[in-house]
Amino acid sequence: MRLVVDLNRCQGYAQCAFLAPDVFAMHGDEGLLYDPQAQDAHRERVAQAVAACPVQAILVDELDMAAAEASDG
Repeated sequence: MRLVVDLNRCQGYAQCAFLAPDVFAMHGDEGLLYDPQAQDAHRERVAQAVAACPVQAILVDELDMAAAEASDG
């Protein structure tokens, strides 16, 4: 699963780090570190983090998500 975080938009609320600590981590008060190639095992937690981001700074590659949904159905 491919992730992109708009670091210009990110305000350091850390909801992502709380919900998906294996993918997102805060570095200091406002610096976000993340794994842009997160494992599929973390998909549910990442989806929760995306939904919880107050400034909608986290994007999941839509083609990647469509492929996952197609394999589920």
